[in-house]
Amino acid sequence: MIYIDFPLGSVHGWGVCGKYCTRELARLTPTRMLAEQFTAEIVGDSFEWHELAQFLFPRERLAAFPRQGDVTRLDAPLLECIDDKQLLPASPKIRGTRTLGYSFFEHNVLKPDWIDNARRHFDWVATGSTWCTRLLKEHGLDKVSTVVQGVDHRVFFPRLNDREFFRDRFVVFSGGKFELRKAQDIVIRAYKVLQDRHDDVMLVNAWYNPWPYSVQTMLSTKLIHFNPPETSYVGFVNAVLADNGIDLNRVITLMSQPNLMMPRVYANADVGLFPNRCEGGTNLVLMEFMACGKPVVASNVTGHADVVNPDNALLVEAKHTTEIRDQAGEPIAVWPEPDLDQAIAQLEHAYQHRDELRSLGARAGRDLASWTWGRTAAEFLRLLTA
Repeated sequence: MIYIDFPLGSVHGWGVCGKYCTRELARLTPTRMLAEQFTAEIVGDSFEWHELAQFLFPRERLAAFPRQGDVTRLDAPLLECIDDKQLLPASPKIRGTRTLGYSFFEHNVLKPDWIDNARRHFDWVATGSTWCTRLLKEHGLDKVSTVVQGVDHRVFFPRLNDREFFRDRFVVFSGGKFELRKAQDIVIRAYKVLQDRHDDVMLVNAWYNPWPYSVQTMLSTKLIHFNPPETSYVGFVNAVLADNGIDLNRVITLMSQPNLMMPRVYANADVGLFPNRCEGGTNLVLMEFMACGKPVVASNVTGHADVVNPDNALLVEAKHTTEIRDQAGEPIAVWPEPDLDQAIAQLEHAYQHRDELRSLGARAGRDLASWTWGRTAAEFLRLLTA
């Protein structure tokens, strides 16, 4: 038996990871989910809610366990979310017989105290990318390894049917919450060049971001004009695009929707554009897009490097770095800076070589076929019972 303490949801990475890891772990061993009561709306699907609800272990029942100081000691191993850049657990006052923390982080200027936090709270730490694992090892944390996320291949798989919409257009898809890290500024600049060269291109974007502080990181870009009005989400995105010369008649801005709904979007795109500066994980949107047998232009840095390679993607390299500072001016990260000119060139190459795109997408689908949530869960269980 094991306990799991992950968020649940359908529109953000941690939530998707939480529901799949819980379901797959429960197929391998009895699993108790430490969570508040949740609804089908939060999970995104009534069937999934019904399945997950049977694993719920209400937190009020923790009072029955012994305590050591202010820490509750469970009677089985615990898989714990690390959602804090300081490597602190989501529930610092709960420990398992063995406690495994799972971390994604992009702020790679790590402090010694943060490494001490990881040593103090966890028996082992797993990260979502080899990039994160390498950084922790370089900072002295030796009990750490990589567990990559999976893909639900019942939902995300290559489709053989013809495109439903935009058959006379070359459609570029860009996904990920709008922020500097996800590099929508590079997307806008690269797509603008393609738009001005070719009348038949269009942009479909899924950039919904509910966290204003994250959106505001784009204020530091020098690549685009960013002075958005206070309006609705779609109005905000379209205003940014229009302010940078993008023809809104050739744009579809998607509202937030569960990732279960995304395959239809992917099926109607020719190429995905992912020049992301930094990914602590392997980028679920990128993985799910590729799993559908769709080709990508993608940066081959940080977490992306675990997924893309010259055989399954058109790569964008990083020739420089960008220093990221917090609101107080303190450095918090140094990110690779994907090359804008190369992103433009690769996007143009994709436009000009449609036959190559089909074979590239087919290779992407084959490569991602082995990346399953079942494999992720099995690796977690191995670390929990080591």
